[in-house]
Amino acid sequence: MKSHFLVLDAGTGSGRAVVFDREGNQIGLAQEEWRHQPEDGVPGSMVFDVVGGWALLNRCIGKALKGCGLRGRDIAAISSTSMREAIVLYGDDGREVWACANVDSRATAEVLELKSRSPEFERDFYRISGETFALGALPRLNWLRHHRPEIWARVRKLSMVNDWIAARLTGEITVEPTNGSTNGLMDLGRRDWSDVLIARAGLDHALFPRVVEPGTIVGLVTAAAAVETGLAEGTPFVAGGGDVQLGSIGLGVLQLADAAVLGGTFWQQVVNIPTGSVDGSMRVRVNSAAVPQMNQAESISFFVGLTARWFRDAFCTEEKRQAKAQGRDAYELMEDLAMQVPVGAHGIIPIYSDAMNFGNWYHAAPSLLNLSLDPAVCSKGAIFRAIQENAAIVAAENLARVEAFAGVDSSGPLILGGGAAKGRLWPQILADVTGREVRIPKVREATALGAAAAAATGIGQFAGLSEAGRAFVQTDRTVTPNPDNRAAYDDARARWRVAYAAQKALVDQGITVSMWRAPGS
Repeated sequence: MKSHFLVLDAGTGSGRAVVFDREGNQIGLAQEEWRHQPEDGVPGSMVFDVVGGWALLNRCIGKALKGCGLRGRDIAAISSTSMREAIVLYGDDGREVWACANVDSRATAEVLELKSRSPEFERDFYRISGETFALGALPRLNWLRHHRPEIWARVRKLSMVNDWIAARLTGEITVEPTNGSTNGLMDLGRRDWSDVLIARAGLDHALFPRVVEPGTIVGLVTAAAAVETGLAEGTPFVAGGGDVQLGSIGLGVLQLADAAVLGGTFWQQVVNIPTGSVDGSMRVRVNSAAVPQMNQAESISFFVGLTARWFRDAFCTEEKRQAKAQGRDAYELMEDLAMQVPVGAHGIIPIYSDAMNFGNWYHAAPSLLNLSLDPAVCSKGAIFRAIQENAAIVAAENLARVEAFAGVDSSGPLILGGGAAKGRLWPQILADVTGREVRIPKVREATALGAAAAAATGIGQFAGLSEAGRAFVQTDRTVTPNPDNRAAYDDARARWRVAYAAQKALVDQGITVSMWRAPGS
């Protein structure tokens, strides 16, 4: 009996092959880092190397299968997930002619040109797609039309990166709606390409392939792909999805109003909302959820995990040394220090990610405000606790923005996944700041688990993704908010709002440099 599922995950920083058994237990993993290189002479560009990337994924498949004593013939179904917004373009022969990674920002001039067409042009796209031009496909396609017309002339089809994996394995070029919706040319209400937006973009509708729902078989592994990968010819490939939406399945975000924080390099705050609802202020993005007939509001906190890593590497050399000697994680020792600091971190105000404003998306310069020269007050533990508290404050701000337009009941549990869920202090801070119970699932690799749920659904093990998610997801621990800390955090949140606005004003005046600015903002 074919007893296992294989998930291929093309993330921003690495490619992975993950093996699960039929009960959703992860039993194998192989991962290699990759880097997306700039194109010579093209500022802001970030190329996705389809040749090198495919070779890397093939190596991961072999290592993952070998590591758990399996062969290709043991795989019952395959699915994929990937970074979102990244696109792959194909020629007449179905081979790739151009691809870019998710945060490719070469198309700043094209974003500005689109916005200049009329005050409502971008808003009209947002009302249908839930996306602004900042991360969408249209500016990149326009860049290609303007600057690489010889490549553009060869383009016949478009897909996202997780769909590219399907195309490599099956020869079928398709798009599923969770990641497809992040390119800004889909109709959220229909979970399909928008004829209106494609026409307004001046694009040929033939460029956009058929849409296949997550959990649906796309095709079968071809003989050629079987030779390349070691997988068995004829193995079903099941449509997966974007990393955040499938991560939501892997965390158990399955019903209307369910909410989660995915605490990694970026922190995503996601809430399941009804279809047909977008943010009138255009501050929050809206995507198709993996569960049918539901959308997902999403806010993004920039570089949260990266900020913690920067502080570790710049200031916590001793903690890193001790952690290595003790066989522990340096973040555990940093949290030991932070737990000795009172709530509010002595008033330190970190300035890193802003709450999301999708229509005008930029950040202040990274900084720490209200420091003290007293080493007992301004210590490593105090600064690290302030960074952790600030991440929770920004998450709470973003969740409140979703509540403001979606009208969903947000009093239920908040699910926390990713690296932040491993901590003892960070989950408690998030619970205290939001006033919500925080649940932490057992499986930390939520994105891959969501893709495994899709694979299982595709071959009939479950009737749908919600059923698969309920079967696969288990809670590890629950953190209850401490109401005694709420007033202090509300005060810190109010002071942060004022301080952040003042710091953005310095960016506006050219005094400081924004941590990150979306193309055209």
